Amino acid sequence: VGGPNLWACLENGCSYVGCGESHADHSTVHSQEARHNLTVNLTTLRVWCYACSKEVFLERKLGVLLLIFFHCLSGSQDIKDPGSPTSLRVPPAGACDELDMETEEEDELRTRGLTGLKNIGNTCYMNAALQALSNCPPLTQFFLDCGGLVKTDKKPALSKSYQKLITDLWHKNRNSYVVPTNLFQGIKAVNPMFRGYSQQDSQEFLRCLMDQLHEELKEPIPEPEDPNQAVAMDDCPDEDNHSQSDDFQTCESCGSSDRADNEGPKVPEDINEAEMLISEQNQNNRDWQKEKNLINNLEIPSALFFTYKSKRQRKYHSIISEVFDGTIVSSVQCLTCDRVSVTLENFQDISLPIPGKEDLAKLHSSSHQTALVKAGSCGEAYAAQGWIAFVMEYIKRYYVDICFIWFWGPVVTLQDCLAAFFARDELKGDNMYSCEKCKKLRNGVKFCKVQGLPEILCIHLKRFRHELMFSTKISTHVSFPLEGLEMQPFLAKDCPAHTTSYDLLSVICHHGTASSGHYIAYCRNELNQLWYEFDDQSVTEVSESCVQNAEAYVLFYKKSNDETQKERRKVTSLLNMMEPSLLQFYISRQWLNKFKTFAEPGPISNHDFLCAHGGVPPNKASFIDDLVMMLPQNVWDHMYSRYGGGPAVNHLYVCHTCQNEIEKLEKRRKNELDMFVRLNKAFQEEESPVVIYCISMQWFREWEGFVKGKDIGADSGQISEETWNFLHSIYGGGPVVTVRPSVSHQEAETSQAEEKIEVETRSV
Repeated sequence: VGGPNLWACLENGCSYVGCGESHADHSTVHSQEARHNLTVNLTTLRVWCYACSKEVFLERKLGVLLLIFFHCLSGSQDIKDPGSPTSLRVPPAGACDELDMETEEEDELRTRGLTGLKNIGNTCYMNAALQALSNCPPLTQFFLDCGGLVKTDKKPALSKSYQKLITDLWHKNRNSYVVPTNLFQGIKAVNPMFRGYSQQDSQEFLRCLMDQLHEELKEPIPEPEDPNQAVAMDDCPDEDNHSQSDDFQTCESCGSSDRADNEGPKVPEDINEAEMLISEQNQNNRDWQKEKNLINNLEIPSALFFTYKSKRQRKYHSIISEVFDGTIVSSVQCLTCDRVSVTLENFQDISLPIPGKEDLAKLHSSSHQTALVKAGSCGEAYAAQGWIAFVMEYIKRYYVDICFIWFWGPVVTLQDCLAAFFARDELKGDNMYSCEKCKKLRNGVKFCKVQGLPEILCIHLKRFRHELMFSTKISTHVSFPLEGLEMQPFLAKDCPAHTTSYDLLSVICHHGTASSGHYIAYCRNELNQLWYEFDDQSVTEVSESCVQNAEAYVLFYKKSNDETQKERRKVTSLLNMMEPSLLQFYISRQWLNKFKTFAEPGPISNHDFLCAHGGVPPNKASFIDDLVMMLPQNVWDHMYSRYGGGPAVNHLYVCHTCQNEIEKLEKRRKNELDMFVRLNKAFQEEESPVVIYCISMQWFREWEGFVKGKDIGADSGQISEETWNFLHSIYGGGPVVTVRPSVSHQEAETSQAEEKIEVETRSV
């Protein structure tokens, strides 16, 4: 028996289930005939007493036990599309209890997330990075609550290994330590740089790990329904990397390069003259008519002939890009013709320089003149103050600070590093700007602002300087705030962000020199809000002052928003009310994770379990219960009115249109492959062919991957910045191509290029 409004009898020994008043009301008939007075709604858990004609309110935990009991008796609901043999197994309505934001009592008794990681051979760099990343709630809760989305056929299945590691680290039966062998083996398979047992850079490990996680978890962004917009997308460059910018674009607008004006999409800002400089992609003309003639016996919609081409030009997103992606708008102005080019660049971490004494003096002088940011503070702007407060502030700034600097040297703050990064940069001398309008090298000015703030801001302090023969480390202490890192002074005028304040989640520290040292991490536990030191297997509680005195290398800051906390508590109260409702709504587990952990979750998005036609894609039907949760109507109405988005879904069915397209595509692949094998066999049997044609092997490998249903991967390898510079100094060439580059003010630091393992596609 199935349906949205069923009532189960609670009489001991009776297992009757009948419909309610909205249908034939068989549950009331059963009560009158059998004199069984108590009944429970299987959807809302509302308990009704027919003798009293009143609702009976149960304790919350008892309601959950009732749900589990009836779920075990009847099994999961099967919802079928009318006329379709395919059924979808969906979770029961009680799954919405996972939205409860209250901490369980057992978690308070034994805090989770305090498990160490064993050092398996100079892997402290990996352990510190993993602990810092695991204490980022938006990412960790995704792997704990949205396990159904961690399905990949791509080797080495690093996302599976990371999910298993996170589960072990945050298990309620906490072990003293975990051995991350599988994840380490996967990283070594992806990037040979981490093979062996030599010490590596923790930030480079983070980049490699996040790149691979995105590659395995990425999903295509739904294409616009407007056909005009769809055509425009075909002219855009490939957006296969999780920076979602130009294909393998380097972030050089905040460095000293002169290429900032001719890379990536350009967006005009409030400037004298802005030029839209969108790189044009030359599309290869392919004679698809010949292919149609070869398979003329097969009726295929014309749009399918461009399936593979369109696939390579789609935009992708993943939990990595949603959590860590930010946007910087950079501008370069020619001082001769006043031409200004504007470039939008995505970033997932920002590499900040550590300013010296002279740089600090310039920054403090500039900030004092512009009255923009107080030096050494957390970005608080000068406010109107009385003359007494002004005098006291003046004495503090120009006497107390001078005395401190005289004895201990200048104090460098994280705000100073940010100000140095976003300061205007003069392009002159050997670093002149190549103006497209003047067609010459000209003096210019470069400046950048933040256009879009990420949910988690990853900041890398550039402590290591690598020269040709040796490397050095900058051991200057950088003061950083535990709470209230304000990014407002560095935002563009049209930045849409409402939340600009950040709180520290974790920090990776390096002790030692550039040639040898040790990595540890300080992390704030989300459950008890206490700070802990993670030193391989050892986990120790520390004070806030201990964290603030640390020599920070990589810092993770999360947006702070009190309004979101209030909204979560309101939703929890609505769930506890358990009001009866005739309709139940399905909502994405992935968006619910954003609601639980993001400061700004954004509009509701159910597209991760829906196709463009509003149904469930056939390839997701078998695990639909891992992708959705069921909400009562009152909770859905509140969330929808608050966040918008959607679409609203109260019925799940397998999409027939997608199923037909898949079958046609498979038929097309088979026909193309059979035709090629037949023609190629005939060609091999010819002793002396009159004409032999040549074909591009790059295109042929793409076509072969298409007909075999395989992802051919990226045609690139991974090398370090030093290796690239060595080869480039001998042979020249270019251009510089990086994957998910970090934005650097002084120089563009080359990230490790992505490398996919080309293997047969199969389930893990």
